[in-house]
Amino acid sequence: MVQLTRSLIQYISDVSLREPDVLKRLREVTERHPHGSWATGPEQTQLLALIAHMIGARCILEVGTFTGYTSLALALTLPKDGRLITLDLEESYPAVGRPFWKEAGVEERIEVRIGEALASMEALLDTPGPGAFDMVYIDCNKKDYDAYYEHALSLVRAGGVICFDNVLWGGSVADPKDHEKSTMALRSLNQKLHIDTRVMISLLPIGDGLTIAWKRP
Repeated sequence: MVQLTRSLIQYISDVSLREPDVLKRLREVTERHPHGSWATGPEQTQLLALIAHMIGARCILEVGTFTGYTSLALALTLPKDGRLITLDLEESYPAVGRPFWKEAGVEERIEVRIGEALASMEALLDTPGPGAFDMVYIDCNKKDYDAYYEHALSLVRAGGVICFDNVLWGGSVADPKDHEKSTMALRSLNQKLHIDTRVMISLLPIGDGLTIAWKRP
C-alpha cells in the first residue's frame, strides 16, 4: 500500500476534490471551530456524496451533524424532493452550517433533530419506519456505534448503505494494549462487521477510517 506523504495527499486533493464554493467556505469556517477536528474531511465527504449519488439516494440519515459540512454535501446530491435527517445533541453545532445550507438552496431538504441519537433513531423506527432510508452515515459517540448500527440496519432499506467514520480511531484499534472505552467499542464493531452476513463491507484507510456496509436483500 502506497505511503501517503503530505505532497501526495495534496496531489490527490488537487486532482480529485470537487468542492463547490459554498461547501468550501463552510469547511473553512468549520476548521476554525474549537472542535474543528471532529469534521469529516473533504475527500471522505466527497466519497460519501458519490455513494449517495450512485445508489440514487432520496432519503439519508446522518447520525452526528456537527457544523453540517457533510450534511450540506449530501443534501446537494438529493433531488428537490429528497430529504436528509441529521441528528445532534446540541443546536449550536448545526447552527454554524444553517446559513450555508440556505445559501446553497438545500435548507428545506435538511431536517435537524436535537437530542440523544439513539432516542431519535428509535423515534424514526416508528415514523417513517423500517427501511425508510437509502443511506445512513454514522459519525457520533463511538461507544454507542454498535447500537447505532443495529438501529441503522433496521432503518435502511435492503440494498441501502451504512457508512461509519473513525473506525481506525487514530490507529488505536490495532493496539491490543489500548483499552479505552471508545477504542474497545470500535474494535468490537469492526470485528462484528467482519463476520456479519447481513452486510457486505469494505474498510477504507481514508481519513480516520471509513467502513462502507451494503445491506443484503
